Amino acid sequence: MHSSTRLIVRTALFLALTVLLPIAFHQFGLAGRLFLPMHLPVLLAGFICGPVAGFLVGLTGPVISFLTTGMPPTYAVPLMSIELPIYGLVAGLTYYKMHMNIYISLIISMIVGRLGFALALLVLGTFIELPYGIGAYFKAVIVTGLPGIIIQLVFIPPIVAALMRRR
Repeated sequence: MHSSTRLIVRTALFLALTVLLPIAFHQFGLAGRLFLPMHLPVLLAGFICGPVAGFLVGLTGPVISFLTTGMPPTYAVPLMSIELPIYGLVAGLTYYKMHMNIYISLIISMIVGRLGFALALLVLGTFIELPYGIGAYFKAVIVTGLPGIIIQLVFIPPIVAALMRRR
């Protein structure tokens, strides 16, 4: 298979996972805000397919998921459509292009993505009434999202290493 075809197929797979993983988590009663299942394929797309693919998966994943499943909630779609492309872009740039250590790249991606979400929350919050404020968001990032952050730190590096070895 031609390398551009492989890239398209891999990117499509990660995009499909942005819809399927949250469904699977919810089927087992695992809350999305707690485990952040949509973040996993976006970060993996950035690490495996590069910054452009990571950006595109992060940008379109929340919208496609919302349109097909109703998840994430309406108010979260624009915010996640800013946060997740930043994850994919930064993961791809730091690891795929700058050849940083996977853990450093992952942590940088997570921090920059969450900062993008917070900035979007501040901007969007001036135009519409959101169900929570910036203080609640930071609580969610630190407390509620901790299991998801741990899952990302534990599972993404070995998955990336395994997939890179297969190349």
